[in-house]
Amino acid sequence: MSNPFDLSGLRAVVTGANTGLGQAIAVALGGAGAAVVGVGRSAMDETAERVADVGGRFSAVSADLASLDPIERIVAEAGAGGRIDVLVNNAGIIRRADALDFTEADWDDVMNVNLKSTFFLTQAVARHMLADGRGGKVINIASLLSFQGGIRIPSYTASKSGLAGLTRLLACEWAGRGINVNAIAPGYFVTNNTEALRQDEERSTAILGRIPAGRWGDPSDIGGAAVFLSSRAADYVHGIVLPVDGGWLAR
Repeated sequence: MSNPFDLSGLRAVVTGANTGLGQAIAVALGGAGAAVVGVGRSAMDETAERVADVGGRFSAVSADLASLDPIERIVAEAGAGGRIDVLVNNAGIIRRADALDFTEADWDDVMNVNLKSTFFLTQAVARHMLADGRGGKVINIASLLSFQGGIRIPSYTASKSGLAGLTRLLACEWAGRGINVNAIAPGYFVTNNTEALRQDEERSTAILGRIPAGRWGDPSDIGGAAVFLSSRAADYVHGIVLPVDGGWLAR
């Protein structure tokens, strides 16, 4: 029996693949056999090297998802070597301030990247997935803030809550047409987004005290979930938001 987690022959696009969770997902998908296309604002040389180290293939598309301008180009360049079978919407930004002090610019910047561009890139890729009747897999990177409120990150919480809802809506529309739309909700990982929290001794101690696993997540911890949701093993999985959180939501 063939390995249901084997991604050989598939092409996967991962946004925000230059570092952190996006890089780890790209490496995991490449190691499982997929040809990976990274999309990001900055150089992805390190990601390319890490994917090569696990025997995978990697190419890069330079684009800033702060606006919708590059979306058609992203789809064209990413699909130049073959159809896009998997889309991982990982690109995201965060801005921190008390709700009373939060600015319109910080609201719009986060919503544009985390939610608006995610939707319209997914729309553009899905049109191609549906055109040949072969479907595909879409994985949105949500957050624990898709379930909880958090503090001092109003636009991030709103965007990630919206992304969970969007995941379910698209699953309802496309499940019967061969596209699986699911999400992963990472817990507290060692990434650029959490650096401020990790440097705050009081907040870091409180967070660690709430995680049953007793540690911050390493980016490599998310790879298996991404491989699963990209693979044939998840063909009957639609509209879930899968926490990878060290047990945070269980406590």
